[in-house]
Amino acid sequence: MSAGVSAPRIDLTALASRLHGELHHDHLMRSLYATDASEYQEMPLAVAFPRDEHDVGELVRFAHAHGIALIPRAAGTSLAGQVVGAGIVVDAGRHLNALLATDAARRRARVQPGIVRNNLNVALAPLKLFFPPETATANRAMIGGMVGNNSCGANSIVYGTTREHLVSARGFLADGSLVTFGPLTRAEFDAKCAGPETSLEARIYRTVRDLLSDGKNRQLIRDHYPKPTVTRRNTGYALDRLMDCQVFDAASDKPFNLCQLIAGSEGTLFFGTEFELNLEPLPPAGGLLCAHFKTVDESLRATLIAMRHKPFGCELIDRHILECTKANLEQAKNRFFVQGDPGAVLVVEIRHADRAFIEREFAAIEAECRAAGYGYAFPTVWGADVNRVWDLRRAGQGLMNNVEGDAKPREVVEDTAVAVEDLPAYIAEFDAMLKTKYGVSTVYYAHAGAGELHTRPLFNLKTEEGLRMFRGIATDVAILVKKYRGSLSGEHGDGRLRGEFIQFMVGDECYAMMRRIKETFDPQGIFNPGKIIDTPPMDSSLRHSPGHAEPHYETFFDFASSQGVLGAAEKCTGVGECRKAHFTGGTMCPSYMATRDEKSSTRGRANTLRHALAHPEDLTNPWDSPEIADVMDLCLSCKGCKAECPSNVDMARLKAEWAQHYQDTHGVKLRSRLIASFSQSMRLASLWPAAYNWIISQPDLSLWIKKFARFHPKRSMPELSPVTLAKWHRKHANQTAPAYPNGRVYLFCDEFTNYNDADVGAAAVELLNRLGYEVVIPPHVDSGRAHFSKGLVREAREFAVRNVELLQDVVTAQTPLIGLEPSAILGFRDEYPDLVPAALKPAAKALAKNALLIDEFIAREADAGRIKKSAFTTRAQTIKLHGHCHQKALSSLVPSVKMLELPANYKVQLIPSGCCGMAGSFGYEEEHYEISQQIGELVLFPTVRQTPADVLIAAPGTSCRHQIKDGTQRTALHPVVILRDALA
Repeated sequence: MSAGVSAPRIDLTALASRLHGELHHDHLMRSLYATDASEYQEMPLAVAFPRDEHDVGELVRFAHAHGIALIPRAAGTSLAGQVVGAGIVVDAGRHLNALLATDAARRRARVQPGIVRNNLNVALAPLKLFFPPETATANRAMIGGMVGNNSCGANSIVYGTTREHLVSARGFLADGSLVTFGPLTRAEFDAKCAGPETSLEARIYRTVRDLLSDGKNRQLIRDHYPKPTVTRRNTGYALDRLMDCQVFDAASDKPFNLCQLIAGSEGTLFFGTEFELNLEPLPPAGGLLCAHFKTVDESLRATLIAMRHKPFGCELIDRHILECTKANLEQAKNRFFVQGDPGAVLVVEIRHADRAFIEREFAAIEAECRAAGYGYAFPTVWGADVNRVWDLRRAGQGLMNNVEGDAKPREVVEDTAVAVEDLPAYIAEFDAMLKTKYGVSTVYYAHAGAGELHTRPLFNLKTEEGLRMFRGIATDVAILVKKYRGSLSGEHGDGRLRGEFIQFMVGDECYAMMRRIKETFDPQGIFNPGKIIDTPPMDSSLRHSPGHAEPHYETFFDFASSQGVLGAAEKCTGVGECRKAHFTGGTMCPSYMATRDEKSSTRGRANTLRHALAHPEDLTNPWDSPEIADVMDLCLSCKGCKAECPSNVDMARLKAEWAQHYQDTHGVKLRSRLIASFSQSMRLASLWPAAYNWIISQPDLSLWIKKFARFHPKRSMPELSPVTLAKWHRKHANQTAPAYPNGRVYLFCDEFTNYNDADVGAAAVELLNRLGYEVVIPPHVDSGRAHFSKGLVREAREFAVRNVELLQDVVTAQTPLIGLEPSAILGFRDEYPDLVPAALKPAAKALAKNALLIDEFIAREADAGRIKKSAFTTRAQTIKLHGHCHQKALSSLVPSVKMLELPANYKVQLIPSGCCGMAGSFGYEEEHYEISQQIGELVLFPTVRQTPADVLIAAPGTSCRHQIKDGTQRTALHPVVILRDALA
């Protein structure tokens, strides 16, 4: 029952000509879609991006005519290989992503499959309605995938699964006929069954009638499917839910609806193009009780106590997850609620309009837990901090890949579900088996209140032993789950991973009914074959092949923490956090936000790099790959992924490493050399700054310069300061010596501030002098940032080495090095320690600890009481702050806000923007200018344009200020200038 024909016999060109959307069959696009967030990998025949329903129909009819598999793909839900296959992958996300209609009175929404769950809820918010099922990936999970997997999430104990909210579905059957499935009365059902023999739709209804009208079959289903108290149940086709209706049970009050079967069918029966969803009123605000326990077992027993209080959510986070948060730049900030070193934290959410009611419930839960001897700390969380706790919980899957080494928490038995009252005993048996039989520990987290923990054993799938363990654990856990009459899949689906165990779980007779359903819906097996029915062995078509010798590559950066550069690329688990929309917040990934193209995502880049390095065409030079060059082209090196990717994939570093090797083969382009030589050029031009500024202000001369450098003609050129900061400092700094009661600081006079923003540097010196600090510019060289940005890592290393040598004996905790340009000063923390020779590493790491943004320094000094609010004006001022990408990734905007609000009546509003789009030289380059502007238009430009003239715009990055000026004609100020001007 599998479809598929080898590529040479298929005329894909003819198919492409009939589509309004796109069809790709190049190697790069196929490799990008060869895997998902699972352990599986298989090269598809092609990748289609249908633009409308017409295209989907064409694809289905083409597949029907040629016996080719169609693999429907959305995003954010496939963890078991559901969208991996050898046919045409059909990505619904690029074009079929609209909210088609809403009916507030009936609480209904009609959507296309590619709309993202959180995006949908943003659109529904004015109606005070929302679509409740909430996956941990809700900021990129698409409704089509949620239907295919019957997804749910943290709030399922209140709202159930996607199935409970799917009212009707419109789409194509395997013969290309267009149908709509929805609720039917008995008479309507009979009419469907009476359709013509030639109608596939009629045959489907008749088959369902014949199967489920049989009382023996219904009893078999009751006896062999997961027991009714298992609320999360995705074992095969949901015949148990389909038969619970008036047509087959006179006692039921539910209409017949094939949507009950479509939900959770993983695209194996039907290709949906529209879904009608049931909505719910927005719930009241709530709070969290974060109960701390010594062990997972203790927390599970406490879960039964918490569930008696009817919580909105009840989620577990174990010590493995909490440990991984320490090394994650983004989630380390969200550990504020953790007390001590718990074995597990149970996060209990209660929502109610009356906070006092919530507090009483929390107190009761705590009292009952303590009386039973469970728990040692019970902090509560309210307001905006609630989302921070949930953000940490949602990051669980990606965080786990931060475990060092090849033994990773594997997707193998991560989705088992039992009745909540059985969960403590089930997990106790599970844990004992994994430890005694396999000698491995397990990560536990997620939906304790729903009877489902995501359980991920740690082992190395790259070895023969690991491969045997992969199957052995899957088999033994299936036996254990069946003992409890649970479900092998609670929400992630069966896919390639669990499909072969369905027959064992439900028995031969129930499996035969499922097979008949598949064969009736899809006689040729064109819809996502190899899932649910006739699934290939679960240990085939894996990303990693045991025995495959992994190549080792010499690199400029030190990738030892990930066991080499290949390991750094393999940190990507495919969870797709980089595919979120711009209005959901964060920086990662600006190019994907603008293009909505997989190859422009961090995941796409990591997968392409992984493919090239793991299976190189030329082992001596795997870097010489046009496909890597293609995917890296739009990477802005913003470092958003270094912080926001749960697995800490640092694509900026990987791009720089690749670019150096690539240029070693192909040479350095003139423009890259010009950009890297920025400092030398500015040093020469600074001898005659007025002449330089006159030249770049003349349209014809400026245009010639841009044409020569291959900069875009619409981009303005940065002016030179009348005098360099270094020269200004020698003449004007520290004029009131020795009256500096607060000591000395060293100012890193970066190349951008020195030549182009000397006024910013002067403002910093004036501010610090007046606040009681001596400001010294120590001997140092350029930061190397321009070289990093163009992949000239070998030369950047020379700057790093020299700066560490010059500053290691000067900079201390008492006399820190402070910087004004975030990308320059933060290089001391980020690149330098992993770039300098081993002998200099200790010095580089020590220097990194004392290299501070000026915002951080001033905020620290204010906290210590050495800078007081009385030093500043009392007049009122509102400031809108756009943060620099590197600062958001490697530091925080909190110090900037704290610094700018030192004046008593200054108020800061953060602009919820990601990258500005300039990213150093990226926005200057002729081929990148347009996308640079697109990125700016996502959030930053509209916000700035709507800001009243009396509100100041603050941006610490020189590129950001330039982008704001070019894109909005507003002048943005460095925060230090604003604070200097606010001195009393």
